[in-house]
Amino acid sequence: MTEPVLVSADRLAMLPVGLRASWIRCASTYTIPPGSKGAMTSLCGAELRQACSRMGTLMKIAEPELDRLHGIVSTLDYTVLLADTDGIVLARRGDMPQAPGHRRWHLWPGACWAEKMVGTNGIGTCLAEGRPVSVHMDQHWRLALRYLACSAVPFYGPDGRMAGALDVSSTRPDPEGRVAVMMEAVLVDAARRIERCSFLQAYRSQTIVLLGEGGDVSLPMVALDEARVVVGATFAARQMLKLGEGSRNICFDLGTRGRGVPDFQEAERTVVEGALAMSGGKVAPAARLLGVSRSTLHRKIRAMQA
Repeated sequence: MTEPVLVSADRLAMLPVGLRASWIRCASTYTIPPGSKGAMTSLCGAELRQACSRMGTLMKIAEPELDRLHGIVSTLDYTVLLADTDGIVLARRGDMPQAPGHRRWHLWPGACWAEKMVGTNGIGTCLAEGRPVSVHMDQHWRLALRYLACSAVPFYGPDGRMAGALDVSSTRPDPEGRVAVMMEAVLVDAARRIERCSFLQAYRSQTIVLLGEGGDVSLPMVALDEARVVVGATFAARQMLKLGEGSRNICFDLGTRGRGVPDFQEAERTVVEGALAMSGGKVAPAARLLGVSRSTLHRKIRAMQA
């Protein structure tokens, strides 16, 4: 058994709070030597094609978002990567002059950036923790990666499961890391766009209802069939409705079966009534469940009663 790697308390204290758990995993769980220069895993062409095939229609849905991201971040010398849930880069958008250097740095399709293999990094750590992550230069676990800067966010498929990560990386970053917040913001917007498009496509014959603004990355949306039964829900909606991650197939009645095809107002009424029922008629908990303010929910209730 490999011995854990020692990390000083002072070094951990210098890290952003959000990266400390990753460094601890690298030291005690993965036991990756910081100075390790082992070759990164890279898929061959056939393996890469199989990995892209497993991503399915999400690959095609993501393509315009990758192009849009590249248009935003390329002026800052960043490249755009899309990875699957194993941390394998499936697609890249970058300027041609940067291609040789980015290939050497493994910012290229086929490279594996899983945290357990590479240590703390944008793609691997955001997949491990299911949240937006930025890693700037010496915040990487491996010394060999400390000239890179990267920001990454997870994105979700229409089944509510994490589908992969969007990443922007640079080999010539701003030494102060001042653009990380902006990078995370544009990545979150792109992740939401991919999830929204894939959900609308998967449930195009159902009524889609947006339950408030939701969390950082996922939009809380549900799909209702003609009987107002919820037949699909995004990751954020599953969290709001307290559905476990294992609930791949959803089918539950919000108590309005048999009233015909709902329009948007009726669908919204259904969701509001469902939230109030789940919260025992209390407005404040129902508002939290829907991701809206109490005043907004009061306004919706008054409109329903008019």
